[in-house]
Amino acid sequence: MEQIGAYEAKTHLAGLLDRVTQGESFLLTRHGQVVALLTQPSGRERRPTEEVIRELQRFSEGIRLDGISLRSLIEEGRK
Repeated sequence: MEQIGAYEAKTHLAGLLDRVTQGESFLLTRHGQVVALLTQPSGRERRPTEEVIRELQRFSEGIRLDGISLRSLIEEGRK
């Protein structure tokens, strides 16, 4: 497992997060001492996009606005 200093991790955090999403893990160090582990949460699985879309469609099937416009709901939320 690759060790990365805290300063370097801070400087390149976006790139490290991209690599973590690809399955890599990193030990973060401060002054040569390991202080943290940067890895994906346990139990996190990437689900196929199509599956998530179908689930959202099933969820929204019973939801009705009963004549209320979406615009009026958005405006109400901005107050």
